[in-house]
Amino acid sequence: MKKIILPLLGCLALPTAAMAQDDTAPDGSKAFGIEPYVGILGGYHTFDRGTEFGSVPGETIMNGALISGIAGVNVPLGPVFVGVEGNASKGFSDIDWEYGVKGRVGARAGESGLIYASAGYQWVNGKGGWPDEKDWMYGAGVEVGPKEIGLGGVTGSSGVRLRVQVDTYDWDSFRPMAGVIFHF
Repeated sequence: MKKIILPLLGCLALPTAAMAQDDTAPDGSKAFGIEPYVGILGGYHTFDRGTEFGSVPGETIMNGALISGIAGVNVPLGPVFVGVEGNASKGFSDIDWEYGVKGRVGARAGESGLIYASAGYQWVNGKGGWPDEKDWMYGAGVEVGPKEIGLGGVTGSSGVRLRVQVDTYDWDSFRPMAGVIFHF
């Protein structure tokens, strides 16, 4: 009986050992888990003339610089990831505040980079006579880590990434943003 049970237990243990080795993605990072992050971005938001914001006497389009704080979480699924992100932005010129939430889906690039598309809901509070509005926001972006830009020896595995993204508010605006993201 021992001659049958011991080899059977050994066969049951082999898949467990093999599965333990599959805990990394092809780029060497975690294959599954939760990756929270925070960041700060700066940019500019300019709207088309024919948006739902209408017009203000003496003004042709609504626009303004932004400083944005973001917080989110990514869930890696092997070489791809999904995530959710919230933002709050202080505007200058015609925009008072912007805030929203969006989902992200993308792929890993290199050792710590990400390429993604996003969609969500954004609220925009105008000032100087511009009304407040809310609508869908769509975008795409790239994050690069220190190793992708030649700083691997300087920063090691600190979790700092540079981000560049472009969003559009209901296809009526152009919103380029860039900044620094801190992954934990």
